[in-house]
Amino acid sequence: MPRRIPILIAACVVGLIFLGAVAWKTGVFDRPAPAAVGGPFQLVDQHGKPADESLLNGKWSVVFFGFTYCPDVCPTTLQALAAAQQQLGPKADKLQVVFISLDPARDTPAQLNTYLGSEIFRKGIIGLTGTPEQVAAAAKAYRVYFKKNGEGADYLVDHSTAAYLMDPKGRFDRVIPFGVSPEEIARQISDAMR
Repeated sequence: MPRRIPILIAACVVGLIFLGAVAWKTGVFDRPAPAAVGGPFQLVDQHGKPADESLLNGKWSVVFFGFTYCPDVCPTTLQALAAAQQQLGPKADKLQVVFISLDPARDTPAQLNTYLGSEIFRKGIIGLTGTPEQVAAAAKAYRVYFKKNGEGADYLVDHSTAAYLMDPKGRFDRVIPFGVSPEEIARQISDAMR
């Protein structure tokens, strides 16, 4: 009986090593791949100049989708992002806020320029719009839900409320949920910039 115990222990150790090797080989211990958020887009900015995904290169970017006639989520989010950017201090110059309209019928470059030039927003927010097809392609690349809701001139656009932090190479870093305080947004961005 006592001679069997070392053999049993050795068999268990060999079995555990084998199971560990199989798990390692099949990727059980691998980190999950980053979410597939972001990608190519062809839009125009609030000055009518063409803009694509290369706009995100060289700076950290917070990308937020909305529309200028949005009564609540969009202005609240843009104000929170502006306040967070201000709280970054010297790091603020390494961040840009990009607002992509989901309402190309009303949000022309001129409308975006007027809206983003308002005193309630921090100067320097980049506004983008395009054809309905271009906007839909950009929204799809960022996994953004949107749908026109209502008829006539006063319709709304239902849409996702999160913003996306992209690194200086245009790669997705993290989601910034709606309703997070400017202090928390600034903390998350500052942590990502390290």
